[in-house]
Amino acid sequence: MKNLLVTGGAGFIGTNFVYYWLNKYPEDHLVVLDALTYAGKKENLTKAQKKIEFEFIHGNILDQSLVESLIKNHGIDTIVHFAAESHVDRSIKGPDEFISTNVVGTHTLLKAAKKIWLDQSPQDHRFHHISTDEVYGSLKIGDPAFTETTAYEPNSPYAASKAGSDHLVRAYHETYGLQVTISNCSNNYGPYQFPEKLIPLITTNILNGKPLPVYGDGKQIRDWLYVDDHNLGVDLILTGGKVGETYNIGGNNEWTNIKIVHLICELIHKQFLKDKKLIQKFPDCPSSKGSHPETLITHVTDRLGHDRRYAINADKISSNLGYSPEESFDTGLTKTLKWFLEKD
Repeated sequence: MKNLLVTGGAGFIGTNFVYYWLNKYPEDHLVVLDALTYAGKKENLTKAQKKIEFEFIHGNILDQSLVESLIKNHGIDTIVHFAAESHVDRSIKGPDEFISTNVVGTHTLLKAAKKIWLDQSPQDHRFHHISTDEVYGSLKIGDPAFTETTAYEPNSPYAASKAGSDHLVRAYHETYGLQVTISNCSNNYGPYQFPEKLIPLITTNILNGKPLPVYGDGKQIRDWLYVDDHNLGVDLILTGGKVGETYNIGGNNEWTNIKIVHLICELIHKQFLKDKKLIQKFPDCPSSKGSHPETLITHVTDRLGHDRRYAINADKISSNLGYSPEESFDTGLTKTLKWFLEKD
């Protein structure tokens, strides 16, 4: 049995990880630590709170004494660190919070883990750090996908803050012997995602009849990964990954932003044609008024430092740990849109 501390567990990926883990490992005990900022909602975890193996703590990863007490009092042997400020646009407008949470917050967790797990009562443990493909910078069309040995070239305050946290995690392993692993993932999508990222933003704007903002020409390319395929990768790393190693988790699924926008418009329009009840539930959607959601597409000025392409090479985790995404983009996107259409 494991005792896990999941930071940022009320956010998008963290919430899905909690449900994934409780379902697959019902004997394990999970403690979620979340500051409940704008993108984290305690209501996301309503179903989990009914389980005796789950506990929610409202608190901040910057509070070292709190983290130390949680590790000690709950016998925590595994930290899965999701907590982060993660929206590039917000980092451009206000980078300070990103440095505080992503760099200082991660360092605070590392100090607490070192103190309890190494200095006070040495024990077997794991600190798993969730990072992003954005630390690697931008790719040109035709460039090979990012590997674990690709040099870091972050181009936004967000990416730079995640790069800094990655380096700190690695340093605590190399210097102090903290048992760490790191994963760098591609763009996640799925249920519970806050509507500031592309897929939930486009989806909710369509349903509410609002403009669909597309940066520049919309031909920026991203590798898309269904959230529970990401969690599957984290699971494999925690249970079989080598301490001190970094693993890239990707979906092998590159799409331009503009194609995704058109795809979501078409899928939602088809759902409205099949299910007339949606017209009553979402009266402002163009599909409820005999129009097509594509009429909402609006091209806006591209954002500063916008990376043109990301792509993940997941050969290492696939060959070493047997990782393979279970969802295609079609099945994953269908599940995601179903969640948005059915939620209250």
